[in-house]
Parts: sequence; C-alpha cells; structure tokens
Amino acid sequence: MEVEGLSIIEVGINIDHEEIRKLVDEKLDEAIQQVLFTWDITEMTKRTCMGKTFLEEEFLRDPRMKLLERRKDKGKRYWFYEESLVVMRQIMDEW
Repeated sequence: MEVEGLSIIEVGINIDHEEIRKLVDEKLDEAIQQVLFTWDITEMTKRTCMGKTFLEEEFLRDPRMKLLERRKDKGKRYWFYEESLVVMRQIMDEW
C-alpha cells in the first residue's frame, strides 16, 4: 500500500497459543520443583532478608519452630520449609 509516495508496511502476527501454554506450563513446573523441602538458618536469612540474630531471637526460639527443627547430635539445624513459613507468619501476626 502506498500513500503520497510513502510505503506502508503491513505486519501480521500469528500467535501459537498452544506453544505459549506449553512454555508457561514448563516454567511453572520448574518453579514448583525449586520449592524447598528444608532450609537452614543461612537460607532463611537470604529468603527472609532478616539477620541470623533476629531470626534466632524472634523465631527460632519459639516452641512452634522448635517442633519443626531437625538436627543430629550437635549438627546443623534444619526446618521444614512450608511448615516453618506458616509458623513464621503466625509469629509475625502476633507482634
């Protein structure tokens, strides 16, 4: 198409909705697989943006968090990820 000596380009876009749906499903699967089973205090500090001392004093000494803690004799401490998030939210709601 030409208007007063200018060429106008027509561009058409075809969207493959099935391919987009497939890509979204793959990305969701990857995200779900990355959910943690357990975490330690180092991972907690990264994901919550809270310091270790603050976590110890405000969360990890709480009896509800103690129930979730797993540790071998004087070994590294771990907490179940999903369950501890629920407890941490409860603690924060009590502030």
